[in-house]
Amino acid sequence: MLFLMCEERRFRMNVRDLRFFCFFIIDGGESLNRRRSLLIAVVAAVTAAMLVYGVYVLQVNQVEMQQTIPVVVPKDFIRAGVLIREDMVELRPVQKGSYTSGMLTSLNEIIGQETLIPLGTKEPILKWKVNRYHMLPNERQATFQMPKEYLLSVSNGIRAGDRVRVYVSGTEDGGSRRLFEEKEITVASVKSSANVEVDNPKNPNLLSKVEGDKEKMYASRLEANGAIDQINLNLTENEWLEIDRLCSSKKAKLVIAFSSSSILTGE
Repeated sequence: MLFLMCEERRFRMNVRDLRFFCFFIIDGGESLNRRRSLLIAVVAAVTAAMLVYGVYVLQVNQVEMQQTIPVVVPKDFIRAGVLIREDMVELRPVQKGSYTSGMLTSLNEIIGQETLIPLGTKEPILKWKVNRYHMLPNERQATFQMPKEYLLSVSNGIRAGDRVRVYVSGTEDGGSRRLFEEKEITVASVKSSANVEVDNPKNPNLLSKVEGDKEKMYASRLEANGAIDQINLNLTENEWLEIDRLCSSKKAKLVIAFSSSSILTGE
């Protein structure tokens, strides 16, 4: 009898332990599932937020690209070397997505400038295509045409906008030297005997220069529409007076040489 009572007690204890173990297993599994569900919910919420933000940014960009910016365009075709007047240009809206920082947005920026290359009708004008001071003398200079009797030789490769070195030959002491303390002089223009700017019409040096194409700049000097008959230099008053003092006696003459800095370095 005692034995049966002990066995019954032991059986009850085992059942109680088994119930506790099953409860622990079930409760732990439910807790793990809740954590997993919570993690999935958080990831889904973050993903949805990122998608919503991406759609918002895309819509904002589309709206900005549909906005327009007024830019300066020619009313009609404008040739190279023309001073632009107010009646030649106008403002025309372009989409913001098509706008670049090189475009002009104010008429005051363009009026009075000189075209470096031809400008197409209604084509947005880029800053590099015009220049207010291109080949013009600065505030301390003036453009002087060198008298033919002052010249001994002029390099055939010189073109408008180039830099040259000026030498004097046949001075009073019988020697030759370079003028203006190693300074290079800007050429305002070079003209043929027909008073036409000397250049290669098929491959203009000026166009190649503004495009930064050194190979074309070199090739353009191999052919020209005429020989140099007149050359104009941008000089200060003292520089011109020095040339005139040296050459007016008709003994000393100038040698004007092309400088490679016209191609190797740009302004």
